[in-house]
Amino acid sequence: MKKCTLLFIAVVVSSLFLKAFAQTKSYPFDVVKTGKGKQAILFIPGFASSGDVWNETKANFEKDFTCYTFTMAGFAGVKAKQNPSFKNWEDEIANYIKENKIEKPIVVGHSMGGGLALAIASDYPELISKIVVVDALPCLAALMNPSFTSKVNNDCSAMVNQITGLSDAQFYDMQKQTMPRLLADTSKLEMVVNWSVKSDRKTFAKMYCDFSNTDLREKIAAIKCPSLILLESYFVNLKPTIESQYKNLKTANFQYSGKGLHFIMYDDTAWYLNQMNNFMKSK
Repeated sequence: MKKCTLLFIAVVVSSLFLKAFAQTKSYPFDVVKTGKGKQAILFIPGFASSGDVWNETKANFEKDFTCYTFTMAGFAGVKAKQNPSFKNWEDEIANYIKENKIEKPIVVGHSMGGGLALAIASDYPELISKIVVVDALPCLAALMNPSFTSKVNNDCSAMVNQITGLSDAQFYDMQKQTMPRLLADTSKLEMVVNWSVKSDRKTFAKMYCDFSNTDLREKIAAIKCPSLILLESYFVNLKPTIESQYKNLKTANFQYSGKGLHFIMYDDTAWYLNQMNNFMKSK
């Protein structure tokens, strides 16, 4: 009887320990869960962006879908984590899906978030049902240099030193000058600039460097799920170059916006939502 009691206590203590561990597991992102529906959608924002970039998109889907909206650690005011990397973020999003038993979600990503969607679908094809890539390429660096190859053990220290060495005013000015090249909707400019300004500088620099060294052109051959690729209007002029980067993605459905810049969800909203709605409903 005493042995049974001790065994019972051990099982209870073990269960409580495991439960506490699960509750305190720290991921390199914050997640907001909204909406309702059997089918889940994961929304991953782009470089230095807040999950708020998906607010208007989510409003369109929360009635019929359960939405998980991410903001990556170190971006847009979310507390930074040690040693961020593109691969770690990819793996941890996949772990989040598995550990929270999210069955076959649709993964939607913008910019670097689109790169993460491609990477997850490549390395964890059994986890997800569809992906939507909003204005992202398998290899950004190859757009300017088609013979680009990723560096092994890429040293990002120079980029980190450069970005962290800027004053607050210099960093703000840099983002203020950059953003109009990415976003035509002037009503959103200050908000998007502020997401960058609120980002951890070291994370900003490290992830810019790491993503610039990322090449997914070969590995996307492993993607089996339907893939909607939404591209900004300018890219129609580079169609052969863009689609050659995606040549190994056999499930790609390319759609080019008719206006606007990189933030398609703001610059060509009606077209963007129509594309998303049709894709979400398709089998």
